[in-house]
Amino acid sequence: MIVIAHVSDVHIDGDQRATERTRAVLRYLEELPYDLSAVLVTGDIADHGTPDEYATARELLTSRHPLLVCPGNHDDRAAFRKALLPEETSTLPYAPVNQVLRGEGFVIALCDSSVPGEHQGLLADETLEWLDAVLAGTPHELPVLVAFHHPPVPLHTPYVDEIRQFGEERLAALADRHPHLTAFLAGHAHTAAATTFAGRPLLVAPGVVSALRLPWENPGPDSPHVHLDLPPALAFHILGEDGRLTTHYRTVTV
Repeated sequence: MIVIAHVSDVHIDGDQRATERTRAVLRYLEELPYDLSAVLVTGDIADHGTPDEYATARELLTSRHPLLVCPGNHDDRAAFRKALLPEETSTLPYAPVNQVLRGEGFVIALCDSSVPGEHQGLLADETLEWLDAVLAGTPHELPVLVAFHHPPVPLHTPYVDEIRQFGEERLAALADRHPHLTAFLAGHAHTAAATTFAGRPLLVAPGVVSALRLPWENPGPDSPHVHLDLPPALAFHILGEDGRLTTHYRTVTV
């Protein structure tokens, strides 16, 4: 059985609150009595993209399980690379940070949907070309999970939908060419959500640092967009031997 832990939006900012919530989630994963197939962290690692924030993130985001991290809209690609991917060989520090994990019986293609200087997301042409090559080079019997920070569809959350991933028709066309693309995984929204995109599941991890206040929960236009008092949470994605994908969500005590 393939089990992938999905964490997102830790927003390390120099404050103990974000640090302790992130530490609690990673400690929970370390103490599991089961070896996970992977731990996936889908962006917004640093809140301001500073070297000090990434130094803290580097200390926190360690695991006995295979771990894969991508940038989000709050991240700085060059600082992210230097701190979290010191062996990454790109000579272009602001090029998209795309990574692949080929596990036993599965593949994760982790795409950089961030746009430097912007909050909305977009997969660059070079990222789509890279993803096309990963999918084409993967045997069709192996399921491929495609992950990124920004969801490519509205989630009926206006604050997030304004800065979702755009240009999604290009990704949908690519997916049509690769039937072994099994599901899409995202973060960014700070809420556990499940929908579909391009005929596949689209599964959104909750936020570690905070939880989105949904429109029907918001008492007024001047209310904050997030809950700060709810516990951090994460998702577990399970690929069964029958090819069925199942997702469970868990909260963690800080």
